[in-house]
Amino acid sequence: MSHADDPAGTRRDFLYYATAGAGVVATGAAVWPLVNQMNPSADVLALSSIFVDISGVEVGTQLTVKWRGKPVFIRRRSQKEIDAGRAVDISTLIDKNAENKNKPEADASDQNRTLDEAGEWLVMMGVCTHLGCVPMGNESGDFGGWFCPCHGSHYDTAGRIRKGPAPRNLDIPLVKFTDETKTTILLG
Repeated sequence: MSHADDPAGTRRDFLYYATAGAGVVATGAAVWPLVNQMNPSADVLALSSIFVDISGVEVGTQLTVKWRGKPVFIRRRSQKEIDAGRAVDISTLIDKNAENKNKPEADASDQNRTLDEAGEWLVMMGVCTHLGCVPMGNESGDFGGWFCPCHGSHYDTAGRIRKGPAPRNLDIPLVKFTDETKTTILLG
């Protein structure tokens, strides 16, 4: 008796169908993210942009907010900090790029790292570019800016790397004032 004459099927038939079914499921699992295009969920989109009230930040102080799971330093610099940042010769810097998402091709001059022309507002990601630790502020380190206690990176008053293992300046996210009063900023 041949297998073609057996209407109930055989064990081999079951294995063929089971293998084909597993292949269909695996192919569907691989293609699903491409069809869905991996769009971010609503909670991720809600956190992509935030408004921050900076009206209470005094001159010479810093506000730290959490954005996209990382700290962001919002510093209202004193005239002393502005003058120190603008006095630096760019050719002496380790990273000569601004690392400013608002000005992608700019050099690391103090003016290209601040939010306003006067240089009073500096907004940076509070993550060391060496291994991701959070630097300490309040005029820390050898250059009066930030100091990363993990491996000893020193940043100046404009958040530029001056000494230590960090390869780049502190990153500046996309940020802007929301109105002429300069009391609120938009991150994202």
